[in-house]
Amino acid sequence: MTRPLVTILDDEPEIRTLLADALEEAGFDTLSFSRARAFEAALATHTPDVCLVDLSLPDSDGLTLVHRLALEQGAIVIIISGRAQVQDRVTGLELGADDYIIKPFDPAEVVARIRARLRSAKPTPQAGTVAAFSGWKAHFDRYALEDESGVETPFSHAEGEVLRLFLDAPKRLLSRAQMQSSLGGVASESFDRAMDVRISRLRTKLREDPKNPQLIKTIYGAGYIFLGDVTWS
Repeated sequence: MTRPLVTILDDEPEIRTLLADALEEAGFDTLSFSRARAFEAALATHTPDVCLVDLSLPDSDGLTLVHRLALEQGAIVIIISGRAQVQDRVTGLELGADDYIIKPFDPAEVVARIRARLRSAKPTPQAGTVAAFSGWKAHFDRYALEDESGVETPFSHAEGEVLRLFLDAPKRLLSRAQMQSSLGGVASESFDRAMDVRISRLRTKLREDPKNPQLIKTIYGAGYIFLGDVTWS
């Protein structure tokens, strides 16, 4: 069985070594980088399953990099940062990160969170990787929405997690508590804000009328319902 590949981008050598040792002992392969430029160059030849990204990089804005990774790569993106302010966490999640871990951290917790994210991201054999609904196709193998004319719009891994929840349970009410449990998040204001942003972006990509969405309906005080008929292949 192929070992999942985790890339580590952090300018502190002690952090890189700590994470690499813990992950390799837990059964992961790792590649470590101290600069964003070297990390981005490596993406041309390597396809990571998970990207661990520090926000305070000497040669790049970490948040911009997170956003680009979320849109262009199929990898799970986890921020590891010394920035503990709620707004930093909210911004990171809004830009497409799947999780946010604050320094100092326990390496065992990082390993556990990575495993949880990989489990939630793994497609079930019954569901397949392509969902057709209301003139759209969602390609989870390449993170793209395809309209009836064949035009594709990319979505982030974080947006894909939410979309998959809806497509796996069409015409059923999903409460925020259910979504939080399925996505491995922690009930908090920042989680709720991140969910609102992801759903808003999905509606935009599905060309929904924000005042009267036809596919992803908000049931105020209860949760959300996806109203399309879904077939998987």
